[in-house]
Amino acid sequence: MPLIPRSSYYTKDYRQTAALIRARQPFLVKNIFTGLGIASFAIGIYAFTISAVAQDDFSDVQVPDAVEQPPHTPHTGALRTPPEGSGRQ
Repeated sequence: MPLIPRSSYYTKDYRQTAALIRARQPFLVKNIFTGLGIASFAIGIYAFTISAVAQDDFSDVQVPDAVEQPPHTPHTGALRTPPEGSGRQ
């Protein structure tokens, strides 16, 4: 027998007891309104950010031409051919 008795608002199969439901009842409406307020605030910030970014106009920004590599620059990509005589195929 344990020295301290188990006191919980949950049953052995982790379901809410009637005492927990009664204890949470006064806060149910307040918690729902608080959750809705936080969610609407986050959605409002998201909508404002998307609308602010959509208004950006980059037509006045000049994009420089791409710099071409000179013809003597070796290929440095991931697919390289092994040097002659290295034994690899």
